Amino acid sequence: MDIANNIKALQNQFSAGNYQEVIRGCKKILKIIPSNTYVLNLCGLSLQNIDDQESAIIFFKEAIKSDEKNFAAINNLANSYKARYEYDKAEELYLEIIKKNPDNLKALNNYANLKNKLSHYSEAIEIFLKASKIKHDEPNILFGLAASYQSIGDFKNSKKIIDKMLSVNPKNVSAHKMISAITKYTTENRENLDEMISISKDDSLKRDQKIDLFFALGKAYEDLKDYKESFKNLEIANSLKKEKFLYKTETDVNLFNSIIETFDKIDFSLFKKYSSEKEIIFICGMPRSGTTLVEQIIASHKEVSGAGELTYLQHVIENNFFKSSILDSKKILEKGLDEENILETEYMTLLNSHKFSSKKITDKAPHNFRWIGFIKIFFPNCKIIHCQRDPKDNCLSIFKNSFMPGDMAWSNSQEDIANYYNLYLNMMNFWQKKFQTFIYNVKYEDLVNKPEEEIKKLLKFCNLEWDSNCLNFHESKKTPIQTVSLVQARKPIYKSSVNSNIGYSQFLQKMNNILDTN
Repeated sequence: MDIANNIKALQNQFSAGNYQEVIRGCKKILKIIPSNTYVLNLCGLSLQNIDDQESAIIFFKEAIKSDEKNFAAINNLANSYKARYEYDKAEELYLEIIKKNPDNLKALNNYANLKNKLSHYSEAIEIFLKASKIKHDEPNILFGLAASYQSIGDFKNSKKIIDKMLSVNPKNVSAHKMISAITKYTTENRENLDEMISISKDDSLKRDQKIDLFFALGKAYEDLKDYKESFKNLEIANSLKKEKFLYKTETDVNLFNSIIETFDKIDFSLFKKYSSEKEIIFICGMPRSGTTLVEQIIASHKEVSGAGELTYLQHVIENNFFKSSILDSKKILEKGLDEENILETEYMTLLNSHKFSSKKITDKAPHNFRWIGFIKIFFPNCKIIHCQRDPKDNCLSIFKNSFMPGDMAWSNSQEDIANYYNLYLNMMNFWQKKFQTFIYNVKYEDLVNKPEEEIKKLLKFCNLEWDSNCLNFHESKKTPIQTVSLVQARKPIYKSSVNSNIGYSQFLQKMNNILDTN
């Protein structure tokens, strides 16, 4: 076997995203040379990319065993621990690399990203700044720094870093997208719009760059009230993304039906769980329904900390109550009646990594609406706020924005978005009938039209006294924002998003026809 040529071929396969082929090829080579640290690391990276973190960890450890100074493998091992929510192990490894190799930009970048994930933004910025002194024009470091500043609402410093990114590379699509997010385009202020139009004609752009660019152009043209041109760009962006993340509605239909069937048979009066002293305020609903706005309002209260959009609840539920991707109803009853509170305990262990001192903490993961039955059983001390918004405005807003894959794979076509909305609506109707007063419903339109009145109701439901900070939430820097709402939620309440679908109505017939049937 020509090892060198085989490794080169595997590198090409890895670049093309053919991870299964790489894994098979690596294992063949490792039968001949078991201690080849490069191949061990490459195999681990491929497993990491198909989200088999457990197997990836084995290969990274073998690579490190063969070469304890293999910083690439140590860094990748830390990344796998981070993906498995084992934050302490990940941090320990990043620090080990940085201690031995202080100029290791990958480790510094990943360590800063871990700090962001844990809401330690000042520490993340400090690490990014340190890394930028080592190499002032490193794109990933500059991007992370600019994004961190945006998360805490420091748009001035973010813009400085973005300008630096563009001075290094005027065609940096990520930088242009960030400018688009914080710019209000007018006929007099086209900022970077003409540059983006020019870049969009470059045939050498990769698909991810095109996706980011066309979403940014869609936003810019909407600001200019050119809805036809805006929709054209948004449609291109969504089509490209849908090709990348294949989605079948049946997957969610089956999941939602299984949740409803399972919890419809459960007698919730059987469960008498003891709860943590900390009170979680779960804020859920469709994405883009106002969850970030509601969290910013509540988390501005002096007695509340905002945790942002956490994935912990879903992670713990999937680890404990799914068997081969199927909901395990027997396990729900077994653990629900058990003296120990496994779900809340594991959730709190992850949440404690953030080091919040407040007793009341918000978790605004929109998709937690699917897990309300679990919340009812395992979090008896919690509050649930359900955010609602006009369906057509809500679904259009999803179509206009780019989301991470995973739970949002349905967000890139009019039909998929509308079908998912109807699934969500059916599930919320089920929970409302099942639990009634356990869930507090807040309508986005009521909140923006009568803010003080609605905020007082929200605070009362959360057993909180009036705090004027909640009305002036946009002035607070307490709760960083990492979602696509990072700019809007830093502004005072505004009404322009109400009936926002009207300008696009002639282009949204597929979506609206499905929504109108429910």
